[in-house]
Amino acid sequence: MECHNCTTKKGAGTVESPTANLSRIQSVTNHVIQTMDQSIIGQQENLRLLWASLLTGGHVLLEGVPGLGKTLMVRSLAQVIDCQCSRVQFTPDLMPSDVTGTKVFDLQSGRFSFRKGPIFTNVLLADEINRTPPKTQAALLEAMEEKQVTVDGETFTLPPLFFVVATQNPVEYEGTYVLPEAQLDRFAVKLIVDYPDEENENLLFSTHKPGERREKSLQPVINMEDVLYLRSELEQVTVESSVVQYLLSIIRATRKHPKIALGASPRAGLSVLSLSKAEAAMSGRTFVTPDDIKGMIKPALRHRLILHPDGELEGWKADDILDEIIQSTVVPR
Repeated sequence: MECHNCTTKKGAGTVESPTANLSRIQSVTNHVIQTMDQSIIGQQENLRLLWASLLTGGHVLLEGVPGLGKTLMVRSLAQVIDCQCSRVQFTPDLMPSDVTGTKVFDLQSGRFSFRKGPIFTNVLLADEINRTPPKTQAALLEAMEEKQVTVDGETFTLPPLFFVVATQNPVEYEGTYVLPEAQLDRFAVKLIVDYPDEENENLLFSTHKPGERREKSLQPVINMEDVLYLRSELEQVTVESSVVQYLLSIIRATRKHPKIALGASPRAGLSVLSLSKAEAAMSGRTFVTPDDIKGMIKPALRHRLILHPDGELEGWKADDILDEIIQSTVVPR
């Protein structure tokens, strides 16, 4: 399948301008979001951030109470990309080998062969990731960071397009295991999936058909090769030194804030920068603006900050503190 909006094939001697390439990203983005919006109602901002994370090669943590369409969101994304999608239901008895795969003995050949687990896919939905012990959670660390899996000393490479979307329930804590900071830092963004407003919920009820899987009606918009091509085109987006300094000021302010025990790491700052480039390209621009940085601060940092106990007792949340830092940081002209 070839995407009508982008193609990796160029004629001999043809040189495309950065503006033309980035305009292609904008048109594909609009097409993807409009298509996914047919099955996911009232989550346009999260859909845009989900797509931006895929373009930058980051992974996503979705947080929300049951029944808000988190799983449907991931299945819809895989449907419009026309790629392989696997779902793993994380439970307390899930073993690392259930995710990565295991070696089995072949009686005919008399040798061990590797049987791949569900992690060998393009889009992996790790459902309720905080319901499995740290040992199994750690099975994802190498895959998310290095795009490979090591079993019994042998390394197996994951597909070039490998995207993890994990979900967790913020309300029910019984029988859950808090994700360690090292694993949280592997997620480019944490998206909060909230209840739809009255208008969108009414639309959802009005268009509901019993027994229908809403994502099955979606038509593929782009293929995996074109996604990887668009990802490489993000390198053409430029960032002025004043905008970089603006981002640096925000990152360093998180480490000095009196209510924050652990601030943002350099890797967190790089995530904001990559996502800001994606937002610029998705908006048809070849350069990053301070508004792009502002828009990505909370999704990229909210899960990476550890608040002081006093701040938590006072009811402060990471988003509140990040809003305070953004407002107190001088915006470059």
